[in-house]
Amino acid sequence: MYKHILIPIDGTALSGSAVDKGLALAREIGAKVTVMMTIEPAPMMVMAMVQLTEQQNRYHQHASEQAARHLGEAAAKAKVAGVPCETVQVDHDHPYQAIIETAATKGCDLIAMASHGRRGISALVLGSETTKVLTHSTTPVLVYR
Repeated sequence: MYKHILIPIDGTALSGSAVDKGLALAREIGAKVTVMMTIEPAPMMVMAMVQLTEQQNRYHQHASEQAARHLGEAAAKAKVAGVPCETVQVDHDHPYQAIIETAATKGCDLIAMASHGRRGISALVLGSETTKVLTHSTTPVLVYR
């Protein structure tokens, strides 16, 4: 059975629910978890170089603080559940690649993540990190809807 579960989060209530479900599974099967959050680069805007650098630095600082808060909440839930937990914050342009790479480097044998369940045009236009992970990962993926 699975021994190390990667639970990627994005700070939404849906990913919080995936943490709860992933921790329950880990507790049931005696697995450890790694909870990760990816920080994407700041969206580029046309402005003076000084302003751009300043905005990027502020964006990254704010995103890092938010990630630390969400990861801390997940770690606290894991502690209450009695599940060994590590947290990881990753800077990457493409969250799905960061998820797949983290699963590989941490030796995870399952990725448990949320899906927003979008369909049709909405799914095509908005894309889905979950769909990209499912498409590109060689590690099994458990999707919570």
